Amino acid sequence: MYFPVYRPRRLRADANIRRMVRETSLSVDDFIAPLFVCPGRGVRHKISSMPGNYQFSIDELVLEAAELKSLGVPAVILFGIPESKDELGTGAYDDNGIIQQAIRALKVEVNDLLVITDVCLCEYTSHGHCGVVEDGRIDNDKTLELLAKEAVSHARAGADMVAPSDMMDGRVGFIREALDEVGFDRITLMSYAVKYASAFYGPFREAAESPPQFGDRKSYQMDPANAREALREAALDIEEGADIIMVKPALPYLDILRSLRDEFDHPLAAYNVSGEFAMIKAAAQKGWIDGEQAMLESLISIKRAGADMILTYFAKEAARIL
Repeated sequence: MYFPVYRPRRLRADANIRRMVRETSLSVDDFIAPLFVCPGRGVRHKISSMPGNYQFSIDELVLEAAELKSLGVPAVILFGIPESKDELGTGAYDDNGIIQQAIRALKVEVNDLLVITDVCLCEYTSHGHCGVVEDGRIDNDKTLELLAKEAVSHARAGADMVAPSDMMDGRVGFIREALDEVGFDRITLMSYAVKYASAFYGPFREAAESPPQFGDRKSYQMDPANAREALREAALDIEEGADIIMVKPALPYLDILRSLRDEFDHPLAAYNVSGEFAMIKAAAQKGWIDGEQAMLESLISIKRAGADMILTYFAKEAARIL
């Protein structure tokens, strides 16, 4: 009987050797925690489709961010729920808006935390779309002006990084120029470079109270069938000045992550989105899977595909384990 000279199982024999030959590592340093901030005081409103996640008033947001920081999570990204919405999303670029207030509070109360802001209009518009609507269509170029105002307002409040998620053409260059013109050339720009029109955003839209009131977002977010287009989108954003590029969602698009990693040497982020989180949580609650192991396996797969950082609603839970 023939026995192979090389036996792969020798390198799987016990936990220590498995650790020593492991090709991909997962660390709390990889995580960016998404947080939702709303008006009021003492508010910690459960998000039904995202167990363990909440809409926080600013005082509660500070406590949550401090806990994340104590666990080693280096960064948060903020999403706002304003008191009122209008056609032009004016709350997004109001210097006393909910996000601007939250940034200032975090910068005073939580030491050495990287504060990132989502730059988009959908959370602030009455119609729920990511741009200016005219005659039932999204006006790309008019939207750019408002996005730039929003990014500058966030920077003025003290944000360390802005992350445009709207998928308007040319927004990275427009925002970068606007920031630089008023002296915010130090502000990092992380672009949602490759954002698909995905079914996996449903729980987020509950959390951010931002579903579109008519139509959908397929005229500006990417078609899930397209891969080569992702390379073009990322190349454009890098050319326009993006410091970090992102793929969203993560798990259904691991092939896209890998193709971007192979093509570009820019830092690469992936958004482990609300639907991915909710599926694991729901299946674990049913007893169908081991939730903790499924969480860690999912996160390591995102790193293995090439992500340098992961935006994930698992940030606190995974940090406690790691």
